[in-house]
Amino acid sequence: MTLLVIDLGSSSVRTLLFDGCARLIEGAICSRKHDFETDHDGKAVANADHLRALTEACLDDILTHPSAASVRAVGMASFAGNWLGVDAYGRACTAVLTYADTRGRSAIADLTKRLGGALDAYHQATGCFIHPAYFPAQYAYMKQFHSQSLEQVQRISDIGGYLYRQWFGRDIPISYSVASWSGLLHTADLRWHFDFIRQLLGADLPERLPDLGDFDVCQIGLADPYAGRWPQLRCVPFFLALGDGAAANLGSGAVDARHIALTIGTTSALRVVGRGGALPAGLWRYLVCQGMTLVGGATSEGGNAYQWVVEELGLDTASLDARLSERRPDQHRLTVLPLIAGERSPGWQSDASGTIHGIRRSTSKLDIMQAQLEAVAIRLSMIFDQLKSDESAVIAGGGALESSPAWAQMIADAFDAPIQVLAEPEITARGVALLLRDRLDGTALDADSPRISRVLRPNPEHAPIYAAARARQVDLYQRLYG
Repeated sequence: MTLLVIDLGSSSVRTLLFDGCARLIEGAICSRKHDFETDHDGKAVANADHLRALTEACLDDILTHPSAASVRAVGMASFAGNWLGVDAYGRACTAVLTYADTRGRSAIADLTKRLGGALDAYHQATGCFIHPAYFPAQYAYMKQFHSQSLEQVQRISDIGGYLYRQWFGRDIPISYSVASWSGLLHTADLRWHFDFIRQLLGADLPERLPDLGDFDVCQIGLADPYAGRWPQLRCVPFFLALGDGAAANLGSGAVDARHIALTIGTTSALRVVGRGGALPAGLWRYLVCQGMTLVGGATSEGGNAYQWVVEELGLDTASLDARLSERRPDQHRLTVLPLIAGERSPGWQSDASGTIHGIRRSTSKLDIMQAQLEAVAIRLSMIFDQLKSDESAVIAGGGALESSPAWAQMIADAFDAPIQVLAEPEITARGVALLLRDRLDGTALDADSPRISRVLRPNPEHAPIYAAARARQVDLYQRLYG
């Protein structure tokens, strides 16, 4: 049995093949890079048909692999927090708006006013915030500044549903997982929260929303010309897309309340499965699938902060990690808010931006790099403190940590807790494969533990240093944003 996974991420599209034990098959990865279209106003969008072309090219490539002759099922993970409008013919008539688009900040005050005293009720019901990262603010922005595009919209779709619409020739439901990232889903009742939708965005939106379904609402029977282009997949079930964060949790082995998954890719997130009760301030609640909730926090900074410093300051990466490892924590004495892409957790300020305070003539490029990475670690430690329990174990993965062991150690020190670093190279796609196997064969999600490359233990001498740096960061944040 072979499982085919489409991993539609923020910076690349990949197709991967896994065997019946959800292990990546050697040489079975095809990839195409892409970037969001951005500007100084906060725009961060993608072109649906460009993503479609990249995805289809990756499928063309992966289906030449010998193991693709026996594909049993296809699954997908997509960057969570995405939507687009499609017209009556199923064509994209807006860009794909993403979690990173902050132009909706102009609508925050009005949306907050519309909710009145129901902000906490909205947070508890939808698991989301009135924030530019979510659908209400983005849609309100589009209504104000791009109303002509919205007039053509027959239906709202996620990017996974849009791709399937082209391949199967029919409207496709949105999964509970992806819908839970929108700020429109009543996560307990698994339905669109029409009361809040009408209150925030008006009476015309509900009829445009797609049907809802669980991950295993399969699509079978490719339409022409795809049935001829991909004959191996013509009668294979395609499962609905998962949010990439949910898939990464499963792929990390964090499938119960005892394990906290830390993922650092372009952005960062800490998540734990199955925490009930009231949702803490600053944290969100999303869904993996029916009956499986995910509580956590995500920052808009991660590997993008590392990359920004490297590119803008022209740092040589060949020896960078070794030089960072030799430095004492906080020796730069800079205070940094690494919010170069805005803020989500823990403060959710819609107008936040990056800040470096304390620069002197003696400040070096390496100081700025260390300060940026430590600042990300400190912000993640604030989320960790809200999620942790006495028995919590942190399992960490993502390309950014793989490329910088020194940064991984900074995070362990900031958390003052051990971190298990994964040896699995494709945790998001692995998570999709595990859930496919669970639904196809009933194999438990934790039947096969992920491989661990090393365990990073915190240096007890560093904990008070990071605590003092965290206090400075909190003070700077409060001075700027209250």
